[in-house]
Amino acid sequence: MKKVIIFGSNGQDGFYLNELLKKEQFEIVKVSRTSGDIIGSVGDYSFVENIIKALKPEYIFHFAAISTTNHDVTLDNNNAISTGAINILESVKRHSLTSKIFISGSALQFKNNGVPIDEETPFDYSTTYAISRTYSVNLARYYREKFGLKVYIGYFFNHDSPLRSEKHINQKVVRHLVMVKNGSRDKLIIGNLNVKKEFSFAKDIMEAVWILINQDSIYETVIGSGIAYSIEDWVTYCFQKYFLDWKDYIIIDNNYKTDYEILVSNPQKINLLGWKPKTNIFELADIMLESEFNRIKYSFEY
Repeated sequence: MKKVIIFGSNGQDGFYLNELLKKEQFEIVKVSRTSGDIIGSVGDYSFVENIIKALKPEYIFHFAAISTTNHDVTLDNNNAISTGAINILESVKRHSLTSKIFISGSALQFKNNGVPIDEETPFDYSTTYAISRTYSVNLARYYREKFGLKVYIGYFFNHDSPLRSEKHINQKVVRHLVMVKNGSRDKLIIGNLNVKKEFSFAKDIMEAVWILINQDSIYETVIGSGIAYSIEDWVTYCFQKYFLDWKDYIIIDNNYKTDYEILVSNPQKINLLGWKPKTNIFELADIMLESEFNRIKYSFEY
């Protein structure tokens, strides 16, 4: 049976990739700092080397990261993203040359001038998060060109799911709405509703990753819908679904400063490989709302 290693398996990407690959009947080894089949840090070379040397997997996916650009987690993010990448790449070079490797990138590592971002857009160096992401890309290119490793990069644009934490605005809005429907009188304070971004479903994004890593003509691509909506579009749809006016339940923080006005991809390259998202913003909202209502109901019952 073919083997797959998922480093950073605990997040939404690891979850949906695992669900996808279960259908392919792979032996999937989930690796995370907190839970999984193997517990440990991708930033520990000996730990990573021992796993790859023992398993010699067909596929390796590197999703490990702290999900924020905040400077306070610089060391943790560098350890997970950059050190994790070189640990995986060097271990594959030494012990498993035929392994295919996927390393996740981010829309936030590009310069954003308000136009659709593609693979030719210059990288940005305004955050240590972006620097760590870009360093891992440079490592991938080095190992690909120098040693012939099959290393793929997918630059993820915003994608969500019921597994998102409440620090992400989409989930924050969903959870607040569900609590309102359950009698809460609290009001949610959020920032600029005019910010535009993509609203993709993590499951769809993982299907793009699987398509990318199973061909040999394209090794780096942005992965996104190419369609931007405002946060107000999300808020309005969620509340109107239950015949509510969001203005009665949300307060706008006019002092909030946004990192960007719009963040959107040009997904032409990944589209050429035959991928397009199956789930639009409204269907994603329905999925997340249903999941949250079920979670709250379950909590109340038990």
